[in-house]
Amino acid sequence: MTIRSGLRLVLALFLAAAACPAAEPKPRVHEVLFVGNSLTYYGNTPAVYAALSTANGHPASSDMIVEGGATLAQRVADGQVEQALQTGRYDTLVIQERGGDLLCSFGPDSCVESREATMTLAGIARKHGVSGVMLGSYQPKPEVSKQLVAAETAASNAAGMGYAEVSETLRELIATKPELEWFATEGMHPGRDLTLLNAMVLYQTLHRELPRARPLAVDAPIYAQDSGLDATLRAADAPPPHADTPTGIWYPATALSLILHVLAKKNPAGAGLSSADGIDQNL
Repeated sequence: MTIRSGLRLVLALFLAAAACPAAEPKPRVHEVLFVGNSLTYYGNTPAVYAALSTANGHPASSDMIVEGGATLAQRVADGQVEQALQTGRYDTLVIQERGGDLLCSFGPDSCVESREATMTLAGIARKHGVSGVMLGSYQPKPEVSKQLVAAETAASNAAGMGYAEVSETLRELIATKPELEWFATEGMHPGRDLTLLNAMVLYQTLHRELPRARPLAVDAPIYAQDSGLDATLRAADAPPPHADTPTGIWYPATALSLILHVLAKKNPAGAGLSSADGIDQNL
């Protein structure tokens, strides 16, 4: 082979390689651990968030440690969050307290314990290189709702966590979009559209942007009162404890659009959201 023919061969191989672009690496999946109670698992907020994030170009997977009536202090005491984060699997910890604990509605010690638990869980997350976000709960009465948001803001700020506000946004949406399914049939726990709101404010907080108003399909158990869940670590889309639990839910683009209208108005830039009489103690 002459030098000229050798150079031609090298050039041909180079051009052939250039014509076949390398496969783009798959985006990394963001692993999220949710810790909470029935407000968290009703409608399966963890799974709806993962589906929403993935549909908007941020692949996500959610696990959860949830139990009806559970407090954050209980999860500190049993050490399950510490054990889960020790695996190094998770990127973000999302915590959700009951709707009355930070307002001392379960006694004067409940708000102290809740604030301390928030601080402890935030510290555990930081120790393992995990970001932390408090997902807000809600109260129906205007003044109590404002008190709750103030208490959640103070607790999350003191702990150095992000905060995804729900209660005041929910009140505005109920007033302007009463036709949506905000609550379950018993009128207290999240309905399908409150679960979607939870996922959307979390998305906004974590990604500093608003999701798109597109149809959303969620392939996961849709839990309600008889969930069968206990406080053990499980994937949000794992088979449910009870075989008769409904699986899968579909949100039309109109539902996302209605919520987005309020979120955009409250925060036009699209950035993250960042014992009292009259408290509904069951929330």
